[in-house]
Amino acid sequence: MIKIPPYLKKGDLIGITCPSSKMELFAAEYAASVIESWGFRVHLGITVGTSFHNFSAPDELRLEELQDMMDDKEMKAIIFGRGGYGMICILDRLNFSRFRKHPKWLCGYSDITALHAHLYQRYNIASVHSTMCSGITLSTRDNIYVNSLRETLMGKRSQYSCSPHAMNREGKAKGPLVGGNLSLLANISGSKSQVDTKGKILVLEDIGEYRYNVDRMMYNLKRAGWLDKLAGLVIGSFTDAREMDTPFGQTEYEIINNLVKEFDYPVCFNFPVGHQEQNFALKLGVEHELKVGGKEVKLKSAE
Repeated sequence: MIKIPPYLKKGDLIGITCPSSKMELFAAEYAASVIESWGFRVHLGITVGTSFHNFSAPDELRLEELQDMMDDKEMKAIIFGRGGYGMICILDRLNFSRFRKHPKWLCGYSDITALHAHLYQRYNIASVHSTMCSGITLSTRDNIYVNSLRETLMGKRSQYSCSPHAMNREGKAKGPLVGGNLSLLANISGSKSQVDTKGKILVLEDIGEYRYNVDRMMYNLKRAGWLDKLAGLVIGSFTDAREMDTPFGQTEYEIINNLVKEFDYPVCFNFPVGHQEQNFALKLGVEHELKVGGKEVKLKSAE
């Protein structure tokens, strides 16, 4: 049974930390001001606005701050500053004993995918795949995608829709929603964080990958059993695609479509999630219903 952290009410405290790559202080402060305008209190961590090579801070400091925020009973949610790289370096040193007793919403995507997967697979706790502080800007602060994070934190059931795609495979599916960034999922494949995807609705997205590498990572998932017994598959954006001097010959969607054509579960392409402004907040680990129709695609959460 999935454990759902308590939803937030106005006045609750939200922490902002950067457990991976660095983030500019002014950008985090602006995001914090938007979150405060929703009625929450915000605590900016010491890893916000600092840098250590590509990271926000050394491993020990990033680990200490994330651990402290996870263990803080007053703090009801953590919205990560940005992704990049670094979560995998500290993941196995996190202690979840207090967090399991008093879970809170952990919100982010990209590099945070590893934490989402670990949290669900090892401890059966829900989390939020969503925009981070880096995605809350002057131009996005009032859009439906940023607002979907606010609504999710406050307990609203999500009900998203998008237009059909030519490669979609129609059908209906029910199951817990799992997944996130393809590169991170391929990276944790075979580890103790690998998600058991049987009966699940898997979400995949990525950014800046060579197309041959997308093909390689999808073969990794397929050979490791990620794709065999899914309830459904939701493909988000694959932005900033890269090519070698000799083109690979297939787009990301064509690569994925070819690798799952032998299965019969519903598949949705071009769902608004990923490294782009169109990035709906998704409750990972929570039961969802997916309907892939000829005129519309709908994804609805049960909680």
